[in-house]
Amino acid sequence: MSIKIVKDTECAEALASMRRRAGETGEAVERAVKAVIADVLERRDEAVREYTAKFDRYVPERFELDPAEMEKAVKRICPELLASLVRAEERIRAFHKNEVSRSWLTASEDGSVMGQVVRGLSRVGVYVPGGTAAYPSSVLMNIVPAKLAGVEEVIVATPPFLSEESRDVILAAASVAGADRVFNIGGAQAVAALAYGTESIPRCDKITGPGNAFVACAKRLVFGAVDIDMVAGPSEILVIADRSADPAFAAADMLGQAEHGELSSSVLLTTDRDFALKVEAELSVQLAKLPRKDIAGKSIDDFGLIVICESLDSVFGLANEIAPEHLEVMLPEPMKYLPRIKNAGSIFLGSYSPEALGDYMAGPNHILPTGGTARFASPLGVESFQKRSSFIMADKALLSSLSDDIVVLAESEGLGAHAESIRVRRGR
Repeated sequence: MSIKIVKDTECAEALASMRRRAGETGEAVERAVKAVIADVLERRDEAVREYTAKFDRYVPERFELDPAEMEKAVKRICPELLASLVRAEERIRAFHKNEVSRSWLTASEDGSVMGQVVRGLSRVGVYVPGGTAAYPSSVLMNIVPAKLAGVEEVIVATPPFLSEESRDVILAAASVAGADRVFNIGGAQAVAALAYGTESIPRCDKITGPGNAFVACAKRLVFGAVDIDMVAGPSEILVIADRSADPAFAAADMLGQAEHGELSSSVLLTTDRDFALKVEAELSVQLAKLPRKDIAGKSIDDFGLIVICESLDSVFGLANEIAPEHLEVMLPEPMKYLPRIKNAGSIFLGSYSPEALGDYMAGPNHILPTGGTARFASPLGVESFQKRSSFIMADKALLSSLSDDIVVLAESEGLGAHAESIRVRRGR
């Protein structure tokens, strides 16, 4: 393993390389996904069944699992795991309760009544990846805010399970979080089915949840027919630390992101060269002990970076330019630096607030904007599952008092029928 160490005046190319790593979906992937979507639109259940057999080598008798399977899974998993899921759900719920928006109205002296109706979406599809590992934490992070938002029906779509153990963990998490239905389908065909509906899979209003390149591409392509959370790129962390921090902590958190995948990026910004070298040494020591050391090592080699900055102004300037998914601040009195952070998905303040705390148990959502999109995007939350309709009720006197201005504005835009809709009410 070898991590790049550069000065802040020399890091432009390394940062540009990181931005490029999450580039556009490959043309071959997009062509394949477009074909799957078109086929599902045309042949519906039949196409989903064929793709499930082709890619997952499994065809269930029914796509939808019996709801009782969730409760059975709750009883089968070990009590310690169930207790951790329940505690995590409680903390996630407690945090997201603060995000719930309510309908409102205001009655003015001029006779108008205006306001906004806030409603949960009718039906949401949550995609849960399959593969060699199960991610129950993501199940909680998607479903809990959706239910708090008032979503009427939350559907989980997850590929056929590779093991009974992963099956039970995912189903138990779905039960704890409050999922309504579970469908045993995955890949681009699942996204297409959730977006457009089939004979047995209902159409959803929004699709959330992570997935591989094919799933991410499918979500991007169906956007418009259905809403999506985001097109997530590779995971990333940026650590800000000085000599007061423990280099072992910084290295451990960087490796925690690196083990997600070979395209993950782990960056350290510091003003202290000696600290940078200590972190470099810790990375080597800790990497050797990891079960996923090959993946983490490749990630550090290709997209790991330590930047030695001239000042804290440079540190926070670079941090805001990078706009990372996860940002850790290991500085004395870390809270005082919060106002200097403009762009980040989730911010972790202090040496005892590691990113892993946010992944599992803190409460804030771990589904975050990646690839610099934290410049304009936000974490998944209750508002992600709500929609708003404004309403207006005016009386005759108010419309009359505003009619001249409305006519002037309408005619300035060449919209005579708009103006006439006001004139026709005069004297009536």
